[in-house]
Amino acid sequence: MDLIIVESPTKAKTLVKFLDKTYRIEATMGHIRDLPKSELGVDIEHDFKPHYVTPRDKTRRVNELVDIARQANRIILATDPDREGEAIGWHIANILFTKLGASRSKKPSKSKTKKTAADYDRIVFHEITGSAIRDALKNPRRIDMPLVDAQQARRVLDRLVGYKLSPLLWQKLSRRWLSAGRVQSVVVRLVVEREREIAAFKRKKYYSLTGEFATASAGSQKLLTAELVSKDGQKYAVKDTITLFDGTYTTTATTIDTATGAQSIKDDFKEPFTVSSVDKKEIVKNPQPPFTTSTLQQEAARRFYFSAKKTMQVAQRLYEEGIITYHRTDSVNLSDKFIREARDYIQKTYSDKFLPKSPRIYTTKSKVAQEAHEAIRPTTTTLLSADLENKSGYNRDHVRLYDLIWKRALASQAQSAVFDSTTVVIDDASGYRFETQGSIIKFEGYLKITGRDVNEVVIPDVATGDRLLCRNVDITEHFTNPPPRYSEAALVKTLEEKDIGRPSTYAPIISTIQERNYVEREEKKFKPTQLGNVVTDFLVDHFAQIISLPFTATIENSLDKIAKGEKKWVPVIADFYSSFAQKLEHTYKTADRIKMAAEETGQTCPQCGSPLLIRIGRYGKFIACSTFPKCNYTRQFVETVSDVHCPRCGGNIIIKKSKRGKSFYGCSNYPKCTFAAWKKEDIK
Repeated sequence: MDLIIVESPTKAKTLVKFLDKTYRIEATMGHIRDLPKSELGVDIEHDFKPHYVTPRDKTRRVNELVDIARQANRIILATDPDREGEAIGWHIANILFTKLGASRSKKPSKSKTKKTAADYDRIVFHEITGSAIRDALKNPRRIDMPLVDAQQARRVLDRLVGYKLSPLLWQKLSRRWLSAGRVQSVVVRLVVEREREIAAFKRKKYYSLTGEFATASAGSQKLLTAELVSKDGQKYAVKDTITLFDGTYTTTATTIDTATGAQSIKDDFKEPFTVSSVDKKEIVKNPQPPFTTSTLQQEAARRFYFSAKKTMQVAQRLYEEGIITYHRTDSVNLSDKFIREARDYIQKTYSDKFLPKSPRIYTTKSKVAQEAHEAIRPTTTTLLSADLENKSGYNRDHVRLYDLIWKRALASQAQSAVFDSTTVVIDDASGYRFETQGSIIKFEGYLKITGRDVNEVVIPDVATGDRLLCRNVDITEHFTNPPPRYSEAALVKTLEEKDIGRPSTYAPIISTIQERNYVEREEKKFKPTQLGNVVTDFLVDHFAQIISLPFTATIENSLDKIAKGEKKWVPVIADFYSSFAQKLEHTYKTADRIKMAAEETGQTCPQCGSPLLIRIGRYGKFIACSTFPKCNYTRQFVETVSDVHCPRCGGNIIIKKSKRGKSFYGCSNYPKCTFAAWKKEDIK
């Protein structure tokens, strides 16, 4: 019997479908070794050696695996094909080598003696299909120790920062439940800095003029609208670019900054209005590459409002069931086999004209793309989302995400879409110029697969020299908008662009900063809490380099070099820790304690009559007596929206939390009134 060890029962069940009874597949049920929770677990004095332990709830499973392994002729590690999976495989091998090393050497007929834990057979596959499993079993390898070292280095780094910085926060901010993290604190800082950039932004008023024109020909008239763009060659549009913490932000306005000025321009228009040019051209739009982890998270957030965590959970199930390829990847590469299958499907389903002459080859743009994975794709083109819908065990989320992955992968090998684009320029007799643009789909191409997620604007047929009638001119007041708060998709995109963490770490990081009450969601956008602001300010004052974008990206680059075998992990940790430890010691000695200001409520304590205050606790704001601990009265804090009332009963509108921690608007008279809304503008 050959023993194959994987992480999850679902993955094990899928493997069973493709292997005969000479193989036994067992699951570890997740991590079976990790750093201890109750202590640092890193020996700083001896090359940062990690002290791994088996969690109590995994002891029984480990013993079961050891007993099964004793009966095996061969032990094969089939954990996931990335750094995390490589490290899990290494931990399994270490435990088995420790327990079975001596007995193994006594059974040379069944298995070769292992000199180290890394000698165990390791197989890697990026999709759970029969052919992939068979190929992997024919080509086993040893454990890739540089990959293990990279994961180990990340784990040790994060443990050092978290377990050393967090107690400092407890002491200086007098809250023993606060936490800091090497990447976590940088992500919180992004949200904090953005909120301050929004507050500091000065909105600029400006005006635009839109003309409504009609053809002067006999019969039915055709209307088109066009924007005023210039006067005597001088454009009205102006751009302003400001520097943000994560880059730059550009706003576009016009030089028309008063209503009087706009009206004066309108009064100055003179007939005739003549079409001075009609520019028609063909625009070719290529399909997007297949999904990486990051782009899948972004698109699922945009389309379905999935959190990064939810996207990864749903994708994990699809992968373990053998339906999609491995979902933690930086690559946009597709296998030759899938490309042939996709092209054949497109040709047979949609016809030859939807198929480009040669396969599309995409290049990974990520500066530090990790292991040579494929992009996320279906394992077969023949399984449609409708088929998945009819299978038991899959819900709507599985079907929607699979449909997204299937369409994106297939479309990446389809013909380009072609648009007819038209730009019409209209001049009046006083030197004012209007422009309008429109486009229509000439050939669907890949949009036949993905669906038409485009807005077509049809421009009436006009010719150069045509005289037009100006039916009306609208003057519209505008204000420049500040940079937007981060949505989940925007935050993931920024993390990837700035090399903060890696796509596989985005989901847990974004979940953690919400669980720690450092940021919260408001209308699907992130904003910092008071606690997030205070902690970020403290860290910026004393550890500015560690929570800077360039430094965090440099660390990620070093981890990637460790994974490639270009760097050793201990010197990287030592170099970081030497300066970090000095700064930590200095901050303990010199930093003042920070007292977080409590807000007054104007209310009195029902128990003792003292003023009530709004305080911040582990789970957010709450109301407490100002004489605590003398009086321990507390109650839940309810945030009231002052400028709107319940449209059903006239009660106050309050901000509440759903079971999943998402904010929504509800009536204060609940349960008598059940009005609720996700967005403020929906309260009508």
